[in-house]
Amino acid sequence: MTDDHAPAIKTRFVSGLGGFFFRAKDPGILGEWYEKYFDISSTLSNQLWHQEAGPTVFAPFKEDTGYFGRKEQMFMLNFRVYDLDLFLDFLQSSGVLIDEKRQDESYGRFAWIYDPEGNKIELWEPPNENK
Repeated sequence: MTDDHAPAIKTRFVSGLGGFFFRAKDPGILGEWYEKYFDISSTLSNQLWHQEAGPTVFAPFKEDTGYFGRKEQMFMLNFRVYDLDLFLDFLQSSGVLIDEKRQDESYGRFAWIYDPEGNKIELWEPPNENK
């Protein structure tokens, strides 16, 4: 596929993901939840979240995918984590809803949890992340 409006010179203009904006039933509660469990400062705290450099997957899925959980969920966050088992233990002890499914692949280990509004979140421990 070609884009007639693309620059003729191959230059990188995008340096990374600059923000993620989404609707919430209660933005305050959801912002506090992500800050508590993921150390992501929400706009409510007037702080910016500075993440570590690392791989980021940007992948549109078919609109009828079941991978995200509920069909109303139009996105799914994926967070890189250092110690998946320890983090899941922490989340479970805090009462966070955790999916029973786990997946181990050559490119990492995966688990899924749900935020307070029922949005499915993917946790990814890349290979050798603990080493």
